[in-house]
Parts: sequence; structure tokens; C-alpha cells
Amino acid sequence: MASPIEDYALLSDQRTAALVSKTGSIDWLCLPRFDSPSAFSALLGTADHGRWLLAPAGAVDDVDTAGSAAHERPRGLGHHGAEHQGTVRPGTEHHGIARHGTPVVVERSYVDSTFVLRTLWHGAAGEVLVTDFMPVEDRRASLVRRVEGLAGSVPMHMDLRIRFGYGAVLPWVRRHAEERGLRAIVAVAGPDAVVLHGDRLPRVSDRMPQPVSHRHLVDFTVGAGEVVDFELCWFPSHRKVPEMIDVGASLHHTTTYWQRWARDIPRQESYDAIVRRSLLVLYALTDEATGGIVAAPTTSLPEEFGGERNWDYRFCWLRDAALTLEAMMTHGYEKEAQRWRNWLLRAVAGDPEDLQIMYGVSGERELPERELPHLPGYLGSLPVRIGNGAVGQYQGDVVGEVMVALEKLRNMGGEEDHFSWPLQTALLGYVERHLDRMDHGIWEMRGDPQHFTHSRVMMWAAFDRGVRAVRDHGLDGDAARWALLRDRLRAEILKHGFNEQENTFTQAYGGTEVDAALLVLPQVGFLAHDDPKMLGTVARLEHDLLNGDGLLLRYRTQEGIDGLPPGEHPFLACSFWLAEQYARSGRIGDARTLMDRLVGYANGVGLMAEEYDARAGRMAGNFPQAFSHLALIRAADAINGHAQGAL
Repeated sequence: MASPIEDYALLSDQRTAALVSKTGSIDWLCLPRFDSPSAFSALLGTADHGRWLLAPAGAVDDVDTAGSAAHERPRGLGHHGAEHQGTVRPGTEHHGIARHGTPVVVERSYVDSTFVLRTLWHGAAGEVLVTDFMPVEDRRASLVRRVEGLAGSVPMHMDLRIRFGYGAVLPWVRRHAEERGLRAIVAVAGPDAVVLHGDRLPRVSDRMPQPVSHRHLVDFTVGAGEVVDFELCWFPSHRKVPEMIDVGASLHHTTTYWQRWARDIPRQESYDAIVRRSLLVLYALTDEATGGIVAAPTTSLPEEFGGERNWDYRFCWLRDAALTLEAMMTHGYEKEAQRWRNWLLRAVAGDPEDLQIMYGVSGERELPERELPHLPGYLGSLPVRIGNGAVGQYQGDVVGEVMVALEKLRNMGGEEDHFSWPLQTALLGYVERHLDRMDHGIWEMRGDPQHFTHSRVMMWAAFDRGVRAVRDHGLDGDAARWALLRDRLRAEILKHGFNEQENTFTQAYGGTEVDAALLVLPQVGFLAHDDPKMLGTVARLEHDLLNGDGLLLRYRTQEGIDGLPPGEHPFLACSFWLAEQYARSGRIGDARTLMDRLVGYANGVGLMAEEYDARAGRMAGNFPQAFSHLALIRAADAINGHAQGAL
């Protein structure tokens, strides 16, 4: 079975991403893009669905020859919550010492402000450092693992299982000799091929060890001062096998690349390290070629272990991307906002009536949802899905999020061109034509459409930003009509989306339930954070949706309004929204208390999933989740007194 979600670290080359467990096993990797089929799928099944393990011999319980996976955890390590929760700075994990001669991880951390991961192993025989990274800016989908002997002489073990097609396709594997005399293994299946380079692989003249259960095992020893490099590189199967990169030069360039980007992140009075890591995560989930921002690099990590709330998040939601850009722009990253705006223009170009809530990394529109029955799912959580059926939903809030983000870009000095502003006016026309239409809401309800209050407020925000664009920035547009529609929406929301008797906004018109998304209302300027109507809503949220661990639920799933069986863990973004609300309404002590608890839920390298089960000390949902990290940044900004620029 896969490791706990919180045991993984992220590697990224801004085209795809890999997840590396504490055991040194790469259990998830899609090649060559974020949304490509995975070549390592052990995260959603067993080791025999594909993984790349590299660790000191004896450090990890391996699998038997039949391929049934054992729980892969370094011997001597305890549970996540007892290991390091709240005890180390984000970006570094400290663990125990070797017991009975079994090698263990002493420390795992990113090189400062990068996604270059270093894992220090210690055992009776010596000490080794494993460095994992994905080279950047070379349009080469590859993953590098460097083993350095620090002391003594350490036997290492490698177990490679390549399975294309989400673990369903077994490739044909052969040895390959390069002109420079290096050694390589090539795996081919259909259009996909990967080559594993490494000077500790068998030479072509050597007798090749027979694969065991379609896995390739390599055992070697590293002495003090020795360096052993491996590179796994994807390439189209009809092309020439690429040669191995210069690992030292690539490592230096990759480290410099991330650090150069991060050097302009303003220092925070509080929560500096986790905000820095969160901004880096958002950048890591941004495709460097297209500017598209994926919600997460994974699919089907469950919201409820053993349940069916398992979704594919490897796509670009307009909402999530717009909110990500807001967080980045607050910290000075205008260039990234311009790139995303250009992605947006390409993705939604055409008839506004064809607008979708999400697209592929390059703007693809066809994202059909289907199930993969050959994968047993994370902890048996079925079905495993690829694609996302929500692509066909109407969600009334989306244009509002886009307009809010693009106004922020204008306020930073970003200029509209002959395409970008006409597109926004077309989007406002789309909102007007669908003004009275019910929708599925921000949470992508799979039940009956409703008039969700949050969606109606975001439609209000869309028209409001259109009015501001004309009146404050001198752009052409029917500001008078947009103002009329904006004011009509405001009156309607206050009449049908606010319960005067209970002094609270409601999840949907005419309903009695509340929804954490109501915390967004003051974020977009619909009313002040300390408005009595908002304070009454917060009180109701605290009463109805705060669970026993002090975390805020999205809504009460047991009511069955979302068309799915009840049960999920709290979405971390909702609790971060609450922390922001506390800070901006004067409850700074409550904000810090909640924020400290939430930051403590990040794993040892500063990553957060979609949800958290505080009782079990477990992350849940897709990982790492952009929405969690961008909400964290907003909350930290509020506590540190930074304005968001949207009010």
C-alpha cells in the first residue's frame, strides 16, 4: 500500500510533478505533463502499479515476488503526528536514529527555496545523502536521483517498476549502450518510452539480472566521497534515446532557478517560511510553457478514506487559477499574472457560451470523466477517476473570480490589449445572459442546481469590476448597465440570500443552511468584514460547521444536497478563510490561534493536502493542493496586516 499522504514530498519541473515518500519511493509521476497518464501509480495501488524505490538496503520492507505491497515505511520511524508536527520549520523533517543497525532517515529537507529534495540516511554501515530533483527549463521530462556517500560504506537498493497507462501497461525493456560508454535501460510501450541512465547499471557486456515479477533490481555500494547518479527521462518512443544530462550542471541550474524566483518574495513578520513554501508550491503547479495552473498534481486521493469522493485535480480551474494569481500578485508577481492572462485568453477564445469552468493544461476542452477499475485506489477508496465530469457544469461564480483577478492586475499596472478587454466584456455579457440561471456552486454539487448565495455574490463582483474598469481605468464599456445589474443583484442577494430572523447569509436562496464559501463575501467587497450581517454569519458558521477539532467544514454533507453519500474531512481552505475573517474583523488572537493550528498540519517539508483529519493526524484529498496553499497565504497576509487590494 502507499505511504500516508503526508509522507510525500513534491518534485516539479513546471511541466509535471513527482511524489517521493519518506521511504525513497517515487509513487506518482505522470509523463510528460501534469495531466498525462502516470508511469508510476503505486500511490493509487500497489508497488506493482509502478514505482521507483532508491534507499539503503534493509531500510524499507520490500514487496514479495508476487508484487503484493507491504506498508512501505522506513524502519524505526513513528507516525507523522508524533514525528515532527509543530516541532520543525516548514521545509525540514528530523527523524530518529538507527536502531539495531537498520538505516533510517535522519533528516529530509528541500534545499532552501527550491524543490531539490535531500534525504539523509544513517545506518550502522555509514551515512548517505540522496538528492532528488527534476531539471527545469530544458523541455526534458526527467527525474534525477544522486546518491552521495558521506561516511562508511553503505549498500544501496533500487527497485524500478515502470507501468505506463496508469499502471495498466507493461513496457518492453531492453539495455542500451551510449556512445560515451554510459549504461542505460530503455522501456517502451506504444507512444511512450523512458530511459534510465546510471553508471551502476549493468553494462551491455555483463550478464543482465533477470527481472523479478517485471521489476528491475539494482544493488550497489556507495563509499565515503563517492557519487552515483541516475536519470529517468521520458521521450516519444519513435525518437532517438536521449543521452544522460550533466547532473552536476543541471543540479546547479535547477537550484539557482527556484532560488532566483523566490528571492523577491517579501519577508513576513509571521509565518514567513510557510508562506514562502506556499508561493513556491503555486509556482511549481504552473506549467512553464502554457501558463496554466493545475489545482493539484494528483487524482483520486480520497476526501474520505474508503469513500467515493475521489476526483481528478490535474486540470486548470478558472476559479482556482484566478485566486492563485491574486495571491501571487499580492506578493509582487505580475509576470506570472500576465502569463496566466494569456493562457486564459487562449483557453476561452471563441463563443462565450462555450465557457467552461476548467480546461486542460494547454487549454483543452475535452476532459471526459472515466473510471480505472484496474487500480484498487488509495486505501481502497473507489472509484479511481481520470478526467472530471464537473467540466460540463454551470458554475455562476467563475467569471467573478476571473474579473476580480484581472482588476488586480490592472491596479498593478498591467495594460489591457486589443484582445483581453473585449474578452472581459464578452464574459460580462455571458453573465448577463445567464443572470437568472441556477448553478452547481463553488463546491461542484452533483445534486440539483440552486441559486447559491456565493455564486450570486461573485456575479455581483463581475459587474462591479466591469464598472470599475470603465470608471477608474478609462476602458470602453456600458458601465451604466453593468451598475444597474450589479445593484439589482445586491438587492436580490440581501432579500433572498440573507435570513433576517437568524442574522445570517444562507448557502442558497430560501434555505436555512450555511456554507463556508460565505466567508468570501467580504473578500470581494460585497460588505465589510465587520459588518453586522457578516458577524452574524460567522457566528452561525462557528455553531453549525466547526467540528470538534476546531476546523471548519464546507457545509453539512449529511444533508445530502450535493448528490453524494455524506462524509468528508474539513477542507483546509475553509479554515484559512475563517482565520482571515477573524484577523480582518479585529479578532486577531483567534486568528493566530487558528492559524498556528493549521500551519501545524503542514507536513515536514511544508506541503498541505486538500483536507485534514485532525483526529487521526492524517491528510486527505489531493496533494499538494493549490487551494489550501493560496488560502494560507491570504490568511497570513491578513494577520500580518497586508491588504489584498480587492476592496
